[in-house]
Amino acid sequence: MRSDSRLSRMLHVLLHMARHDAPFTSEQLAQMLRTNPVVVRRTMAGLREAGYVRSDKGHGGGWSIACDLHKVTLLDIHRAVGGPNIFAIGVESDNPECAVERAVNAALDGALREAEAILIARLGAVSLADLAQDFDALCSRHEAAVR
Repeated sequence: MRSDSRLSRMLHVLLHMARHDAPFTSEQLAQMLRTNPVVVRRTMAGLREAGYVRSDKGHGGGWSIACDLHKVTLLDIHRAVGGPNIFAIGVESDNPECAVERAVNAALDGALREAEAILIARLGAVSLADLAQDFDALCSRHEAAVR
């Protein structure tokens, strides 16, 4: 099963936007992400509606960052891009009278809720500014190694 990469792809785009002075066109972003510009526009629309990016039409227009990186978390971005449930794993409930199904569901439900709570807390604790800082540090180390 293919994983949903919207969150990581949009975080990638947002970091590029945060460190780039000019707007990016949908075509440029599509090339960066190796996808179709229509897919980019559809996904970016959720970020625009949430106020994290803006789009300007016409010559020199495109997508640009429109938020304070310190105030936006990875969880915010996940929600804005319409990310799916945190886990694709679920329980079967076709036969709620079955004792085996009830035992399995009881074991899985608790574990999945705990794991989801941990992941949501972690995504909510990391801001775009944290990612940008990590990115800047990686770039600095790379530049120092090249010299």
